[in-house]
Amino acid sequence: MIDKENLIETIKNAPNQLTAGLELSKNVKLDKNFYSIVLSGMGGSALVGELLQTYLSGTSNFRYPISDETPNSNEKKIISIVINRSYSLPPESYEPDCLNVISSYSGNTEETLSCFDEALKNNLNCLGIAAGGKVMDICKEKNVPFIEMPKPGPDFQPRFATGYSFSALLNLIANNGLITLDTNIFQETADKIKSDLPALENLGREIAQKIRGKTPIIYAPIQYKPLAMIWKIMFNENTKTPAFWNFFPELSHNEMVGFTKPQADFYFIMLRDKNDHPQNLKRLEITVNLFKEYGIESIASDIPEGNPVYRIFAAIQLGSFASYHLALAYGINPTPVEMVEKLKKMLAE
Repeated sequence: MIDKENLIETIKNAPNQLTAGLELSKNVKLDKNFYSIVLSGMGGSALVGELLQTYLSGTSNFRYPISDETPNSNEKKIISIVINRSYSLPPESYEPDCLNVISSYSGNTEETLSCFDEALKNNLNCLGIAAGGKVMDICKEKNVPFIEMPKPGPDFQPRFATGYSFSALLNLIANNGLITLDTNIFQETADKIKSDLPALENLGREIAQKIRGKTPIIYAPIQYKPLAMIWKIMFNENTKTPAFWNFFPELSHNEMVGFTKPQADFYFIMLRDKNDHPQNLKRLEITVNLFKEYGIESIASDIPEGNPVYRIFAAIQLGSFASYHLALAYGINPTPVEMVEKLKKMLAE
């Protein structure tokens, strides 16, 4: 059996995280209002920030609490989210209305802990999110607001926990009065994705067959560029193969020229948004045809239609299936990430 940890069940159960995540943050209270977020994390712990940016950029329900304490709040801009993948905090973390989200599923990520230490030393507004480890211990010791994630186990990989953290943090933002949020959408979305699983898996299997033996490159429109990044990461982690990503329209001003003389056997997966700017859709079609002239194959895969949460997570589900079935085609167990674990041990020596 190739899939020794039964990762396929984790993938198929992922939609349930969207509703479960709401419960994780419903009782989390913050001492003050905030108008920006710096999310410090690595790997999957940082990806939630990218997805929140995508979701919030597609909505118009932002509002800011107006009170005597915030007389100029009606002049503030839409909430901003900065993703920090480093050992130190960015300048935005020091703004008085910024919430520093310290995100590490294990609770022991050294880069994230370094940021947490800096935040505490400078008395910055913080919130921790982890399944345990040092982040949980520090939050309890310092009385820092904390969202506790489900414990990982042999049948559950933290890198597949995006749904938990997405809905938990989005609910937290709503509870702080920055957006209005109809939480019913999460159950509706989970139910729809589950009903669509057979079709999504079949399409993912077809994509895997097309790119077998090739290096996948994933392109997406700029508003959905986190999806291209996540697909790339899933091919890295699940299939143990190189993969790359970029976004329209930027890539057509530079990167595409690099495939005039490709040095490997590439296959492009174009994540297409039918609602995108007409010129971007035109760029995508032209790019497919130009690459074909140079002997490079590609496929255009439409981002599933539906509400904003469905579009994001149905597309992630499709990428999960594609990377999973490509791993099986290569005879590779998709779960272990041995090279990362070796690196961590070497760093700790």
